[in-house]
Amino acid sequence: MTTKNKPTYSQTKQDAEKSAAWHLIDAKDIPLGRLASRVALLMRGKHKPTFTPHVNGGDFVVVINAEKVVLKGKKWDQKMYYSHSGYVGGIKQKSARHMREEAPERVIEKAVKGMIPRGALGHQIFKKLKVYAGEEHPHGAQSPEPHKITLRNQK
Repeated sequence: MTTKNKPTYSQTKQDAEKSAAWHLIDAKDIPLGRLASRVALLMRGKHKPTFTPHVNGGDFVVVINAEKVVLKGKKWDQKMYYSHSGYVGGIKQKSARHMREEAPERVIEKAVKGMIPRGALGHQIFKKLKVYAGEEHPHGAQSPEPHKITLRNQK
């Protein structure tokens, strides 16, 4: 009995563009790390059987209620975000609590950005993330599907 070897499937850019879907995630009462890892997985396309590492085959993700994301313990005060101006002594730091009060979207964006690859492909993937502080979002025309993130203690 002879069988022909099938070549390994490799997704093309055109196939990836056709299969892009939209997901809507409500961040209310979800821990930041679990939310970010799930969002990064959807944006990269790792949930699809056609996943190809070098192709941007992921989906668009809309995250609402960014100000209601959860950090456990004292992390709101102890977690620091750093930025540097490039000049000597130009380092600045903000706590997660200050960042949430100033721009709650940035907390989720920074967490997700740290979970996607660096480089040109990572920049393309990151553009698929849309984060909003409240319930409202302008992507109703794309009709994003609600995506439920279940936690261990929930069923």
